[in-house]
Amino acid sequence: MPSTDTDADTDAATDADEDSRRHGRVAATLLRACYALVYSNVFISLATTGVAVTTMLLTDRPLEAFPLAVVFAATMFVYTVNRFTDLAEDERNVPGRASFTRRYGLGWLAAGVGIYVLVVAVAVALGQPGAIYLLAPLVAAVLYSVVGIKRVLLVKNLFVGAAWACIPLGVGYYYEILLTPEILVLVGYIGSMITVAAVVFDIKDVEGDRREGISTVPILLGPRRTRIGAQVANVLVAGGVFAVVAAGVVPTTFLVLFAMNGYVAAYIPFAHPDHGPLFYGFVVDGEHVFLAAVVVALEWLVW
Repeated sequence: MPSTDTDADTDAATDADEDSRRHGRVAATLLRACYALVYSNVFISLATTGVAVTTMLLTDRPLEAFPLAVVFAATMFVYTVNRFTDLAEDERNVPGRASFTRRYGLGWLAAGVGIYVLVVAVAVALGQPGAIYLLAPLVAAVLYSVVGIKRVLLVKNLFVGAAWACIPLGVGYYYEILLTPEILVLVGYIGSMITVAAVVFDIKDVEGDRREGISTVPILLGPRRTRIGAQVANVLVAGGVFAVVAAGVVPTTFLVLFAMNGYVAAYIPFAHPDHGPLFYGFVVDGEHVFLAAVVVALEWLVW
């Protein structure tokens, strides 16, 4: 049969269009999955679980399912409750998240509460020491979401930093290494870095927080000076890590923490009010997922 260049060009164009549509569908599916991970609080729960993983490996403790489940469940509970108490604010600041909460929130709330209650029940049934401390997330949820401490300048940021710093403390308590230098250094590091991240996170909500009368560092200083201050704080924390390693307080494996300082240094310049939920909810909140992945890789391949 005779063939023409025109027919070949048409077929090639059709194939290219089909490939483009297929790639577009794949990209759209991945994008929806990322939004779902962020809006459902699964990703932030993985991030806090990553803190526990990092703590266990840097203190030469085996990974155990129970403490990891506790951290994941507590995070799901606290952050899901907060999605409902902040729903009106999200309508202005993050309408996509508000829409997700209205549509799927009750199901995720039930899951968050159910997982949390299950973990507490298992801890009590197994006679885990310190099971009473599993009520701390409930107190945190009330203080943050109901009492409204987030309206006070810097208090929210410091509260979030302190809450995350409790993760290495909890790991230390579970493995009976609570007051060791490694745990105490990680408490200071995690608390400091999460406080920095929380300040950066507030950049996205400048307009909404101003309307709500919520005082934040970006409102007081402006986004640009907030980014500069956050970067300075990041460098100071990295310097602290170097100091404690150089002094022999903790082993040289703790230099892996520089990986997260580099990660944070890379995203801070891009923190602007017009960047969407995936930047803040996936990139910024992903810092501890990144660090845990680096630590796990080094544990398997190098250490």
